[in-house]
Amino acid sequence: MQNLKIQRIHPDAKLPEYAHPGDAGLDLFSIEETVIKPGESKVIGTGIIIELPENTEAQIRPRSGLALKHQITVLNSPGTIDHGYRGQIGVILINHGNKTFTVESGMKIAQMVITPVLSVNIVDSKDLTESKRGEGGFGSTGT
Repeated sequence: MQNLKIQRIHPDAKLPEYAHPGDAGLDLFSIEETVIKPGESKVIGTGIIIELPENTEAQIRPRSGLALKHQITVLNSPGTIDHGYRGQIGVILINHGNKTFTVESGMKIAQMVITPVLSVNIVDSKDLTESKRGEGGFGSTGT
């Protein structure tokens, strides 16, 4: 197991935490109180800076309960935080519902999943190996 270093930069910041042993995502918490109107999006601060282990990224993903109950989701899901980023973690929430949603300080607003990153060498090629799938995409396998 590797360490995820976290610095709290706001007095109300909570450390991310797993809700249950074995969970993939760490809950992220808001340090703000704000209202998101229907169709509106806002960046919500978490009050934390992270230092990821080498060769990893953090993906910011929606919370299923907020999506189901309030139609609140992460706009750029999954959001990617690269290894070298040292700014505050912000979560872009959007309200797809028809009611105003209130974000409260200390509220769980998203999940953060730490994943390995594979770096590749870019090769400019004139041809690619053929595959069984070929150019099929966007529903080409049927329903």
